[in-house]
Amino acid sequence: MYHAIVFIHVLSAIVAVGSNATYAVWFARGSLERDHLLFALRGIKFIDDRLANPAYGVLLITGIAQVIISGRSWHQAWIEWAVALYIILALLAFAVYTPVLKQQIRVLSQGGPDDPTFLSGERKRTAVGIALFVLALAIVALMVFRPGGF
Repeated sequence: MYHAIVFIHVLSAIVAVGSNATYAVWFARGSLERDHLLFALRGIKFIDDRLANPAYGVLLITGIAQVIISGRSWHQAWIEWAVALYIILALLAFAVYTPVLKQQIRVLSQGGPDDPTFLSGERKRTAVGIALFVLALAIVALMVFRPGGF
């Protein structure tokens, strides 16, 4: 059972982080072909809502299950750091990234890509998106290298 949970955990990480990695490509394509920018933003929102975020939820559940089934202590540095970074990632994603993305879709639909609100949101979304991706990569690194214990 443990190995099945690990498999689901790894697969979910691939889906979540892999989906997030595609966002830069979607944004770049939409920026190069501004007629398709709204389609790109809606595509990102769809992937975020239907693939990435559910996969992050599965990661949480399977991560908790692994710790419980394995009998590991929650007080290993790599687990504590991963949980702390996951909480920061989730809060930043749901409190900042998702609302900014929704706002950008709405503003782009009504005002176009030169709207000051859209441009301001783009800078914020880009900065937060980079931070989220770095957090996700840091969590993956903690899971792989497990500094301070196994």
